[in-house]
Amino acid sequence: MSVTLVTGATGLVGSYVARLLQERGDSLRVTVREGSPLAGIADLDAERVRCDLRDRRAVRRALRDVDRVFHVAGRTSLRSPRESLFSANVDATRILMEEAQRAGVGRVVHTSSMAAVGPARWGETADERQPFPVEAQGIHYVDSKREGEAEALRAAARGLDVVIVCPGHVFGRGDVRRSSTELVRRFLRREIPAYVDGAINIVDAEDVARGHLLAAEHGVTGERYLLGNRNFTLDRLFADLGRISGVEPPAVKLPRVAALQVALAMETLPGRPAVTVQEVRVAALWWAFRSTKAKRELGWTPSHHEDTLEATVDWYREREARVLAPAGTRQPIALRAAGYGVRRVGGVLGRVL
Repeated sequence: MSVTLVTGATGLVGSYVARLLQERGDSLRVTVREGSPLAGIADLDAERVRCDLRDRRAVRRALRDVDRVFHVAGRTSLRSPRESLFSANVDATRILMEEAQRAGVGRVVHTSSMAAVGPARWGETADERQPFPVEAQGIHYVDSKREGEAEALRAAARGLDVVIVCPGHVFGRGDVRRSSTELVRRFLRREIPAYVDGAINIVDAEDVARGHLLAAEHGVTGERYLLGNRNFTLDRLFADLGRISGVEPPAVKLPRVAALQVALAMETLPGRPAVTVQEVRVAALWWAFRSTKAKRELGWTPSHHEDTLEATVDWYREREARVLAPAGTRQPIALRAAGYGVRRVGGVLGRVL
């Protein structure tokens, strides 16, 4: 019997992909790194193989008798060093693609990211055809996802049947590794003292997993498909999270230049900075997209975005209620006063200019 291999099954999206494949009846194998949390796949009837994807011999063993691969593994933290991101997102992808072709795998679905497409022009939305914009270059996570996608496309050019999916910013239940939903957790802990103007595309983890399976069945070799849902300004996202959770949104919105200076200063101080330059650069871009191609060619339809926000908040409330701000919590008075002052100055400058 042929086997379906899922890399990154211990992560948020990977766990949903593995679960849907099991429900479909696939003979399932998942790669597991030493020390990876297994809570998300503890109840799955899947063969687990110890495999660091940068270890070619281990990858070769994991691919034995495999007909289909879902390569979901990768590193997402904006705080990770560039070398770590490229090792996980580029080097591991190259090795897996080369060994998949060597093993005669029938199809590979590669998980990229909307980051690889790049942000849209301010106030607009982007799709798969957009040329990569220069303002996103030099962001380590973005660069690593672009290069990882390039490795997949090179493999497709060599004859491997690869299709690429590019999810937006993934929310949903079950993020045991606190990856993309860490934004919600920080919001609920009031650990976002300030923010900048920007946009973000939010999509549900289970919807993304369904998109993977549809891409495997209907996707065209060498093509990429954006899997996104609601485009939020950060103003609107924080307002909605505040309404759902009862926690007051951040009070201070800084100009991009000021936020970068604050982040730079924080990075020079000892300890973990509240925000980094890389995080500010990402947040201050317009990550707004449309998923028309995936809907048209794959038959993919996302669920309602409100359900996704509610599910993410509820999941953290259930797990970490003691360390989260309770409903009705306001921002500290000093931050509220600062936010009022920033808005007043911005209003005066707007009238003068």
